[in-house]
Amino acid sequence: MLKLFTKGFWDVVARIILRNKIAILLSIVAITVLFSTQWNHMRFTYTEANLLPDDHEVNIVYTDFLNIFGEEGNLVVLGVKDSSLFTVEHLNAWNKLSEAFKSLDEVEAVVSIKDLKKLVKNTEEERFELEPFITDSIHTNRQLDSLQEDLFQKYPFYDNFLFNKNTKTIRTAIYLRKDIVNTAARKDFVFDALLPKVEAFENATNLDVRISGMPYVRTLNAQNIVDEIGKFIALALGVTSLIFFLFFRSFRATFISLLVVCIGVMWTFGIIGFLQYELTVLTALIPPLIIVIGIPNCIFLINKYQHEVKLHGNKVRSLQRVITKVGNATLMTNVTTASGFATFMLTESTLLKEFGVVASLSILSIFILCLLIIPIIYTFLPFPKDRHLEHLNKRWIGGFVNWMERMVKERRITIYITSIVLLIASMIGIYQIKISGSLIEDMSKEAEFFQDIRFFEEEFNGIMPVEILVDTKRKKGVMKLATLKRMNELEELILEIPELSRPISIVSLVKYSKQAYYNGNPKYYQLPTSQENSFILSYAKNSSSNLNLLSNFVDSTGQYARITTFMKDIGTDKMEDIEEDIQTKINKLFPEEKYHVTITGKALVFQKGTKYLVKNLAISLSLAILLISLFMAYMFRSFRMIVVSLVPNLLPLVITAGLMGYLGVPIKPSTILVFSIAFGISVDDTIHFLAKYRQELQANHWKIRKSVYGALRETGVSMFYTSIVLFFGFLVFTFSSFGGTVALGALVSATLLFAMLSNLLLLPSLLLSLERNIANKEVLKEPSINIIPDEDEDDDDDDENQTETNKNP
Repeated sequence: MLKLFTKGFWDVVARIILRNKIAILLSIVAITVLFSTQWNHMRFTYTEANLLPDDHEVNIVYTDFLNIFGEEGNLVVLGVKDSSLFTVEHLNAWNKLSEAFKSLDEVEAVVSIKDLKKLVKNTEEERFELEPFITDSIHTNRQLDSLQEDLFQKYPFYDNFLFNKNTKTIRTAIYLRKDIVNTAARKDFVFDALLPKVEAFENATNLDVRISGMPYVRTLNAQNIVDEIGKFIALALGVTSLIFFLFFRSFRATFISLLVVCIGVMWTFGIIGFLQYELTVLTALIPPLIIVIGIPNCIFLINKYQHEVKLHGNKVRSLQRVITKVGNATLMTNVTTASGFATFMLTESTLLKEFGVVASLSILSIFILCLLIIPIIYTFLPFPKDRHLEHLNKRWIGGFVNWMERMVKERRITIYITSIVLLIASMIGIYQIKISGSLIEDMSKEAEFFQDIRFFEEEFNGIMPVEILVDTKRKKGVMKLATLKRMNELEELILEIPELSRPISIVSLVKYSKQAYYNGNPKYYQLPTSQENSFILSYAKNSSSNLNLLSNFVDSTGQYARITTFMKDIGTDKMEDIEEDIQTKINKLFPEEKYHVTITGKALVFQKGTKYLVKNLAISLSLAILLISLFMAYMFRSFRMIVVSLVPNLLPLVITAGLMGYLGVPIKPSTILVFSIAFGISVDDTIHFLAKYRQELQANHWKIRKSVYGALRETGVSMFYTSIVLFFGFLVFTFSSFGGTVALGALVSATLLFAMLSNLLLLPSLLLSLERNIANKEVLKEPSINIIPDEDEDDDDDDENQTETNKNP
């Protein structure tokens, strides 16, 4: 079993591939068609990324809240800040626009200026009644002035809900049906109803309407992600194929590579559809990722084929050697890369699990496609022309290799000092890294909806809901005056926090009721005394059932109440401070034996999820290191070689983390992926180098220096080629409009560049400095997996099998 991936095994694989060309190609076509039938099962997620496990305490609290009050993020708001809105014509048009949404099936309720009611006292019948501010429409400027006076001066109940009395900003609240908020119907409402109606209003009035609210933001953000999938696939194909062509100067080789990675992308979409996973912000990155990772596989295979053809001129032998000599190496490097992604499967986050499954399966798929398609296609193509092989003689590549060799020979002390200085500086930078739990930080800063978010943050203090759930532990406990007073004190604290909006709860309605009891006098907008409470409650009980304007803030039993506020986009540290202040106040105001009060909401869940992922980052990266170390141990059977191989791959990760601290790039869901991805990819170069080094040691009779320089010259070129492709391939992600994707692309690119230099300079320097402590008989044992077959064995077997293979090329 340990000898499964020996040369004999790969000889068998080579014969199977080259003898069954047509059958294999037809099988690939059939599988591709089969996967294409699964594409219609792909769907984009209509919920926020929940980064926490389902059984996490924060998720349980949030689920309990949803079970009592239903989906909280169902509010879409329209806003206008323009003095010309307060004309008879424009305000009537605004009210007409708001009315138009009420007839839509997706809409549960609409609250606009026209829907606002005055709460008035009917003394004869001892009850409260509702009278509209606007009975039908506004006909005169006098009516308009009276409306503004009522809204902005007499009725604080509505302040900061539908208007800002200081800036005269007006908004309309559209409540979507809770059962459609997380479905495709939300997208249909936004694109087919909301945007066309708003655009028609803007054209008619020349007013600028701002739109926001979580359903709207999530819909447009999701659409941007979908649009970027195509853009990134095109960019990744364009950039990697251009670099590939510049290296090989062959349209034929470039076309073959593009064909392979395009099929790989089709398989990736098929895997997502087959597993019925949703397209999230993470899984959307995998198709272009497969292109970036697949092209280096093509480089290794095609470069080896052309090198062999130039060496002995036998096409069949060259193709067989491509499979036997490069197949094993590419398998191992793809397995280690897949392992870096597969570690995400061991986390408890569904989002990361799905990303890890799809990414690792797709990487292994692209390896299989490269190994099968490239040799088979070349059997049908004519012998390469001289111009196709010219890239093998490029002088500048020789100059690069000579520079590396000279640095390792003469400047090892410089390399060590530089590495130590970078390590120390990076450790200082790591302590400056911050954690970001913002729901909107990664969204496109140039998008119009993002500018609208900032508008509503400035005018109404945010759009991200934070909920406080008050459990009185008894039916009808909410309406007890003691409960209302406690809730009111908590709301006063929230009012003092500039990052939070004015809270909305049953307390506001009770205050409004007292104002109405005193004939609308705004100075009585406050909680009633115990004596007043009995009179006001008697009026409320006699009132019509539709009086309770905030019925969705108390459950049907009267046991649970909610306080809703909205938060600005703030950093995790600030959010934690605010949460701590509120929790301290809750602990002081609400005795545990009488109340159970919890803080929840989408903003808080996302922030907690980000912190949870940071903890999982260490676990995931440690698992990746452990798993890849086991691979190295299995291949080289030397503990010392494992240690030496890890140093040049961990240093780039530390440098990147330090850069994040210095550049102010926070730890967040997108940047958390950088380390495991980069480590899984960068260790491939180490495997190639050490495998060649072991082979050189055997060939050169344990002459260490000669073996190191031989391995450096042999692998340096291919490592440089693949690193350049990977660097520019990941760099295409910086063209994203999403901050997280930009950071991911830039950081992985930088890490891989550092890793290339580390593997080409630091690794051989370590081997030379440690010399016989490393290169002992332990290293010279025959490895469990012979990554690079020995030349002499390969030549003998090729000669024996050449005639047989030629019978069916």
